[in-house]
Formats: sequence, structure tokens, C-alpha cells
Amino acid sequence: MQAIRFHAVGGPEVLQFEEVEKPRPAAGEALVRIHVAGVNFADTLLRRGRYLRQPQFPETPGIEAAGVVEEVGGGVSEAIVGRRVAILGGHGCYAEYTVVPANQLIFLPDQISFEDGAAFPAQSLTAYHLLYTADHVKPGMSVLVHAAAGGVGLQAIQMAKQASAKVFGTTSSDEKAKLAREMGADEVLLYNQGDFTERIKELTQGRGVDLVLDSVGRTTFAGSLKCLAPFGHVILYGAASGPPEPVNIIGSLFERSLKVSAFWLYTIQQRPTEASEGIGRVLNWIANGKLKMVIGLKLPLAQAAEAHRRMESRETVGKILLTVG
Repeated sequence: MQAIRFHAVGGPEVLQFEEVEKPRPAAGEALVRIHVAGVNFADTLLRRGRYLRQPQFPETPGIEAAGVVEEVGGGVSEAIVGRRVAILGGHGCYAEYTVVPANQLIFLPDQISFEDGAAFPAQSLTAYHLLYTADHVKPGMSVLVHAAAGGVGLQAIQMAKQASAKVFGTTSSDEKAKLAREMGADEVLLYNQGDFTERIKELTQGRGVDLVLDSVGRTTFAGSLKCLAPFGHVILYGAASGPPEPVNIIGSLFERSLKVSAFWLYTIQQRPTEASEGIGRVLNWIANGKLKMVIGLKLPLAQAAEAHRRMESRETVGKILLTVG
């Protein structure tokens, strides 16, 4: 089979399109024929050796995809062969085939395409759990979403608006701001054209926002704290610009009783009931047209390096997908 692999950490150029041996499912596993794979910022961190785990060379990146179950290992029902599925948290999804624990498969409703099936797991579920697990969005709440035209950002905007929250966003260009507004954002600020903290204070009559979703890190985090309302909450779920400076609890948090937390999607596996509920709600929203997947770029698997280049240069919006076969 064909797959993308890299044999050393480095830039996008280390990603190689290679012929490799097709895997076989062990007991408890399923072999999935991949139709579409999702590209995530985490994939670029793994390639650079900066992710939460280190690559095992030769490494095939990719944590999410959609396809069809082709074969199962011992202890797995043959009835799932031929079922359309999405994968989240797997390894090696930049490939024609991958094996995953059968109990981690997400069965796709007929009305959800392979493209949407590959696009939703990491980003939609991150947005969902930021809003409904790490915090609890509700009517009248104000939410600031950094990187508002990114994959998680566009999902978070739609979900927060569904909950009747007031939603602000920051992004880097007029084109991206336009898209964020189309997805429901009430106001979108260009962070490279002035201090977003002052503008947020103006827009909220000096109060600030209740919740900030921050995946940028170093360049936005201090400002995120400054624009919080009393009892406000910043959730850091990424650090695209690098890790933020340490928080001075006495100096930064006490006066307004602020809260700072972190979120990593895979921790939700420790709460299986909430994890299952999130998947069900998100799939239902997609199937009913209440949650739109924004596909910003679609390339063939062989062009994975170009997909990484485009993602790291901030040239795209929404989700990047790789088509397989």
C-alpha cells in the first residue's frame, strides 16, 4: 500500500510518499480502508518532534480519517465489515490502510460524507468539549475565539451561537474575518491591526468576555487574560506561537477571580460517557445541517508535504484534507 512516512524530524520536505506493507488487524482491531484523511496542526508538531509524544521512525502521521472497515481481528464482530467509519486518535492515517482498536471506531450515518467524516473528529470534538466539558456555554455568555477561521475556531463559533452566546473572534485577514462572520461570529477583530484587548473592552462596555478559547499561546495569552470579565475563564488548547509566559496568580488572577485551564482532546477518554455523548451530539448536528464543515483545502495523499506547508504558513481556513486512492 502507499503511505506518507518520515524518517527524521524536520520541515515538510521530510514527508515521503512510499510503498509500505499493508497492516493486518490483531485481536480487538479493525483494518480500515481510508478514503479521506484529516490534517491537523498536531501532525506538524509530531513531524518537528514537538508533540506530546515523539515519533517512532519510520513514522506515518495522521490521527483522523474516514473510510470503510475491510477486515477485523479476533474478538471483533464480522458484522462491522463494510461499515463506513471515522477514526480519531489512531496512528498512521496518512495511508491507504490503517488498523485501529475496534472499540474506537465512530460509525458514520449514511448522510455524512467521507469528507465530513474525516473533517469533524479532532476539530469538532475539541470545540464541543471546550464549550461543554471544560466550560459550560449558555445563553447570554460572551466567548472570544482566537484563530477564528481555523478548523476548531469555525466549529466553536457555530456551536457557541447555537447556545445563544455572544461570539467574538480574532484572525489575521479580512478574508478570514468574513468567513468567521458567515459562520455566525458577531464581531471579528484583526489581531495584526491593533490591540484586540482594548477593542473587546469597547464591544463589551468595559466588562470583558466570560470565556476565551486560545490555541495561539505566547502572542495572545496575556491579552486573553486582560480582556476577561470577572470570574472569566481562559482555556489554552494549543500553542501555535509557542508556550505562554508563566501566569502570576496573585498579580493576574486574584483581583477578578479569573480561571486558567488547559484542554487536550484525548483526556476525554477518561470520561467515556461524556465522550460518547459529544460524538453523538456532533454527528447529529452535522447530519441535520446545524453544523457545517468548512473544507479549506483538499489535496491527494502524495501532496501531504504541501498540505503541511500551507497549514504552517497560515494560508488556509477551515479543514485540510488528504484524499486517498
